[in-house]
Amino acid sequence: MRQRIARVALLVPDYDAAIAFYCGALGFDLLEDTEMGGGKRWVVVRPKGACETALLLARAVGPEQEAAIGRQAGGRVGFFLFTDDLVRDHAAMRARGVSFLEEPRHEAYGSVAVFSDPFGNHWDLLQPAEPEGP
Repeated sequence: MRQRIARVALLVPDYDAAIAFYCGALGFDLLEDTEMGGGKRWVVVRPKGACETALLLARAVGPEQEAAIGRQAGGRVGFFLFTDDLVRDHAAMRARGVSFLEEPRHEAYGSVAVFSDPFGNHWDLLQPAEPEGP
């Protein structure tokens, strides 16, 4: 049996603002943007070159969901964008207006720089010390 995590839902305040950041500033691919009726859309984005896990951008509805925007990980880094070249991607992302919370640093597990999306979610841009296996 083979299983995989295919989608991770990320609460956002607005579909178009989320698409602009994830596809514009981060360079992700827009895989799907389907109207679901009632103002809902099925919006899926994924980093270029990725082939499995993608983000489902879910517009928050109601006060409880709206309060969770940017806090889905309780203020911790909750998302990890792996790269094969941190220097290249850090420079490109900064040039496109991504807000980094620190300069790149080197740890035993790899090189990392924390950034924030416009909604308050913290991300690691991470170049692992050792390439990932299959």
